[in-house]
Amino acid sequence: MDAKTLLAEIDADNAAHISFLQSFTQAPSPNPPGDTRAAANVIIDYLRSKNIEPEVIAPQPAMPNIVSDMVCGNPDGPRLTMNGHIDVFTVGDGKDWSRDPWSGDVESGRLHGRGTVDMKAGTAASIIAYSYLHKYKEYLKGSVGLCAVSDEETGGKWGTKYLLDDPRWRGDCMINAEPGGINTIRFGEKGTLRLTFEVRTEGAHGAYLHRSLGANRIAAKLINDLLEIEDIVPSLPPGLEDYMKQPEVRRAVDEAMGKGAADIVLKPTLNIGTIHGGLKVNMIPDLCIFEADIRLPIGLKASEVLDVIQGILKAYPEASLKVQEAASNPSSSCDHEHPMVGILARHAESILGKKPVAIPSLGATDCKHYRYKGIPAYIFGVSPETMAAKDESVSIDEFIAVLKTHVLSAWEFLGGAL
Repeated sequence: MDAKTLLAEIDADNAAHISFLQSFTQAPSPNPPGDTRAAANVIIDYLRSKNIEPEVIAPQPAMPNIVSDMVCGNPDGPRLTMNGHIDVFTVGDGKDWSRDPWSGDVESGRLHGRGTVDMKAGTAASIIAYSYLHKYKEYLKGSVGLCAVSDEETGGKWGTKYLLDDPRWRGDCMINAEPGGINTIRFGEKGTLRLTFEVRTEGAHGAYLHRSLGANRIAAKLINDLLEIEDIVPSLPPGLEDYMKQPEVRRAVDEAMGKGAADIVLKPTLNIGTIHGGLKVNMIPDLCIFEADIRLPIGLKASEVLDVIQGILKAYPEASLKVQEAASNPSSSCDHEHPMVGILARHAESILGKKPVAIPSLGATDCKHYRYKGIPAYIFGVSPETMAAKDESVSIDEFIAVLKTHVLSAWEFLGGAL
């Protein structure tokens, strides 16, 4: 068995791949509330149809993680993990959609439904890829772990983070098919620092500004001063700063995440997500509460940002600060020149005719939990277009291309004949 023969078999089974993704999409799994049992059962049925008996690990009964572990014909080799999540964004009442959000309809080369982009197409690709590796494991070296997890959309406490307490789900390298886009391979991502500020001052009649400026005006001035954190310069790993300055890398970042992304991908950013203050337009408010979402680039620690903020707060005795610990995570990255990057890029180019570029991400994924454990984790997935939007849909051609890339990359990493 060689890669060319394997690729031909994947092509011959295209209809079955699309059917699986369709069934997976049609099983709602919005988070919140996070009940993924129906979608998990689709995965279980699929794996059993491939003579694979999966294991269910469910620290929360409604949030099962479907896992499988296989040892190759020659056990002396690397350990590869394939990870994807089952839960997806919510849709509300779905009234603004042009079709049922869970339809799985196929039209004009796209498969429609919530979560098709983020990330049921990617998770389906990983599961299908794993089934091929399992079928032909006698030709490979090492071992493979499959983790189809719940709870990614709300931090991974009961999903990936939970699984990684068990060393058997770690490995030497992890590949993931989050929607990073077929022109990129993601090797890192920004961290988050979520903060709640309270400004308390004397309230009064709206005309009595001689008594108090009010909490809202003080908060507005504080918010403006907090922009100072965007000037903090991170300490980047050796070689990364020069790499990120390359024109083709900057171009890839902008193409993947929008023009201007290359200017901020290695810088901290401040977003004020919520502001609540005041009771009535003609009253001076005595309380204003606002929340800040600070994105931490690679090489910048939360403590460094908090030191700057504490310095700013010295001029604001009316203000207090609380860190939202559960929603705050460090940035994460791994070697942008790791062998897996070259393997993914080479096979993606052979399938798509264009070599993807390794870049970091602005947003966060479960890859961070692997990187925190020192495990290199890389993303190659479908385009993020329509992700989390109404009428979400995925390109079937991209889904198949991602599947092929993951199969062939895992095949090479595990010593399969090319």
